Amino acid sequence: MNLQFGDRAEAGRLLAEKLKRFQGREDIVVLALPRGGVPVAFEVATALHAELDVFLVRKLGVPGHEELAMGAIASGATCFINDDIVSALHIPSEMVDQAIEREQRELLRR
Repeated sequence: MNLQFGDRAEAGRLLAEKLKRFQGREDIVVLALPRGGVPVAFEVATALHAELDVFLVRKLGVPGHEELAMGAIASGATCFINDDIVSALHIPSEMVDQAIEREQRELLRR
């Protein structure tokens, strides 16, 4: 199924329609990923009368092949390492630690 939306706000309004059963609940928080996800999440949060928060995430790129993720970190001290990728590519733990430190600095900056 290929859906196309006029813009992200329209996509958020349509998504909010699907989530109406959550409207008005006090235990709901809509999390948005920066840039593209914020306009979508704003529409959802507005329609549901819910709190909106931004969840910052940074990919941990494989050294020399940064487009390939070996993990990710996120706000709230969340860290995920794909052990299969790290092991298969023989990435030393020091390089993983360096990538985590570098991306944590960027999270703090943002």
